[in-house]
Amino acid sequence: MTQGELSTDTAQSGQFSSEAKEPQSRSRLGIIVTGVLGGSLVALYAVAAPFVTPALRKVCLPFVPATSAQVENVLRVLQARSGSLVDIGSGDGRIVIAAAKQGFKASGFELNPWLVWYSRYKAWREGVHRSTAFHISDLWKVSFAQYSNVVIFGVPQMMEQLELKLASELPSTAKVVACRFPFPSWVPEHTDGEGIDTVWVYDAKTFKSHGHMVTKRTSEHMDTAKSQV
Repeated sequence: MTQGELSTDTAQSGQFSSEAKEPQSRSRLGIIVTGVLGGSLVALYAVAAPFVTPALRKVCLPFVPATSAQVENVLRVLQARSGSLVDIGSGDGRIVIAAAKQGFKASGFELNPWLVWYSRYKAWREGVHRSTAFHISDLWKVSFAQYSNVVIFGVPQMMEQLELKLASELPSTAKVVACRFPFPSWVPEHTDGEGIDTVWVYDAKTFKSHGHMVTKRTSEHMDTAKSQV
């Protein structure tokens, strides 16, 4: 083999080696990009999931942020009120923070710890952390007897049970504001807004009296049934 032939073979060999390495480099780059993208998606899901996934509750109460119109309606129907306020299922804390800015001593109860920590951070950032409190707790395990204003973004499946709980715990001077869904048995004092932004306002004096009458009638009915046996 002449020197020229040897040089040609060497050049061709180097070309083939370079061409063989190029797909390998692309494959490695693809693996790296896929790994980085996959890791980013997992991290994003880990951060975002607690904000969009329902917390574990006795009745499923998914986190759906209140609209600005809903917040305004709540504050409007409570503008003549003062004292303590509680938001049941406070989510990201927007109702509690808005109420604190209006002078309420506001608290929120939320089972999802991520949302509670985020709410505390927002309250600190908005400068109302001294007049707000956020608790990680199941609403069915908490007494609301100390609150004079109650806000609830509930779902139909829980409203009947919540009627009984609030009627037995709240003082007669309390007001309850239901958002998105009304209570099934209580008669609202008035309503505000329209569509999904509607809020229903209930007077504790009225629904506690109604609850007492229902309980009395139920008791009388049971006594009558026993006497007929």
